[in-house]
Amino acid sequence: MSLKNKKIAIIGGGPGGLTLARLLQMKGYQVKVYERDKDQNVRQQGATLDLHEESGLKALHAASLLSEFKKHYRPDADKLRLTDHNAVVYFDDHMNETPAVESGISFRPEIDRGPFRDLLIASLEGDTLVWNSKFVSLQTKENGWDIYFDNGSIVYADLVIAADGANSKLRKYLTHIAPVYSGLTIVEGTIYNAATNVPELWKLVKGGKVFALGLEKSIILSAKGDGSLSFYTGTKETKDWVKTSGINFENKREIYDWFKERFADWGYEWHELFESDESYFVPRPQYHFPLDQQWESLPNLTILGDAAHRMPPYAGEGVNMAMLDAFELAEQLTANDFSNIKTAISNYEKTMCQRAAKITEVTLQSMENMHSKEALKLLLDTFRHIH
Repeated sequence: MSLKNKKIAIIGGGPGGLTLARLLQMKGYQVKVYERDKDQNVRQQGATLDLHEESGLKALHAASLLSEFKKHYRPDADKLRLTDHNAVVYFDDHMNETPAVESGISFRPEIDRGPFRDLLIASLEGDTLVWNSKFVSLQTKENGWDIYFDNGSIVYADLVIAADGANSKLRKYLTHIAPVYSGLTIVEGTIYNAATNVPELWKLVKGGKVFALGLEKSIILSAKGDGSLSFYTGTKETKDWVKTSGINFENKREIYDWFKERFADWGYEWHELFESDESYFVPRPQYHFPLDQQWESLPNLTILGDAAHRMPPYAGEGVNMAMLDAFELAEQLTANDFSNIKTAISNYEKTMCQRAAKITEVTLQSMENMHSKEALKLLLDTFRHIH
């Protein structure tokens, strides 16, 4: 029961969807990736991505993209400084003179989202990506699906793969298992021209990352190659805080007023994050799926990445799990030893759910540690142990 002559549609052009498209095309399969972004030049928000040997890098290796990746990653971007709530540095990776080794368990290279997406897109056949395709709905047709997009187009596919992120619109066609609120909400921000707009924090981050922990709150900074600084605040809030807070997150003054109050017991150094006009903010309540989630597999629809197993970012596993999903799904779909597509999908989903449950557990523990009263000590102990 081969997919060789069937139409495969991947909804979502993030790292997971693009990696899967690359792996399937390498084996001669017909794949289209439908992405809601208008075009490739849409600015990629969010922190840098660090890829892990046993997951993200493994998938890149299978996609024959490791050497291309090494041309684009930023060697010092994974260097971390750990500070308290007054920006006093307690641990500094920059003091570690050991040169980065480009393999092995400690090689966790960082790359900006934009260049990484470009690298993956460049590896695909020319017409693979269909831009400006925002998913609306699925309708069964024969043994596959008609896919409806808000630009009016309707496309048929024999197999649909949902790679459409944490707020997936396709997940409900497979399962109604709802996500669980973690107790923590992030306010994500990006400051452009950071050397000018946040000069002191730009110096502090030193081209890498800063984890600032204290009083059960966190601020994480990431320098990006385009000269911008991305950050996450982490605070314990109620599930519906974004709606009930009364804050208009389009209004920078209102966000700054919130920050001054919520982080009143933190040093003034962090206020720089909210003083520039060249910035962008979005609130992100942190959810995860139940650890024991499972569902009845379908022969013509499956799911990967955040759509399958969203989790907070406190172990850096999101992109790695999505890419490992892509690798394992491609392996199952192109194997010669299964009797039908449903069996291949079922094998993939079972393994993926078990693996994601373990990683979600690790992530939630890490999140709890970083927002505990002893956060700084716990992380210092961890890093000193690693080094």
